[in-house]
Amino acid sequence: MKLILITTPTYFVEEDKILTTLFDEGLDILHLRKPDTAPVYAERLLTLIPEKYHKRIVVHGHFYLKKEYNLKGIHLNRRNPEPPACYSGHISCSCHSLEEVKQYKPGCDYVFLSPIFDSISKQDYKSGYTAEEIRSAVKNGIIDRRVIALGGIDENNLLRVKDFGFGGAAIMGTLWNKFDPAYDYNYQELIAHFRKLKRLAD
Repeated sequence: MKLILITTPTYFVEEDKILTTLFDEGLDILHLRKPDTAPVYAERLLTLIPEKYHKRIVVHGHFYLKKEYNLKGIHLNRRNPEPPACYSGHISCSCHSLEEVKQYKPGCDYVFLSPIFDSISKQDYKSGYTAEEIRSAVKNGIIDRRVIALGGIDENNLLRVKDFGFGGAAIMGTLWNKFDPAYDYNYQELIAHFRKLKRLAD
């Protein structure tokens, strides 16, 4: 099962080193999500990440970066709902209901479905689906390998995501909560936690 990491919404010192180390440790895909930030900061971060990993990076905005840095693809959401004219290449998108999955999955390489569990990074963002609803959606072919679970995923429920039949899990809070860029200089706890998650996903 794929393990996808979504970046923190803001940039921080050491970010390139952490992301490069995570790629070294086997991170499958990184979603570069920095809403309301200038593209120059994304460009700087991308130049600091080794080119061999660019093919594993998907951008949530500033879609020209995909071609300029030879990235994996683009991600559509409410802020950026349409691909650029004449775009060809990898597309993923955010879905917040099973109806949206049915609507958008045919035109995407994969879609995010959230929130599967109570969010770790967003307060009061509660699980939107029961286990029975998820199993029914799997049985009916709505959830398959092209649907990525998002929302509240950590070491305690990652195996449930795998068991449900999702194609992958997107993580954010469970990993970034292990590192505070304002105070921490050592990110080994974050890396160790990623290794644990990666073992479970594999």
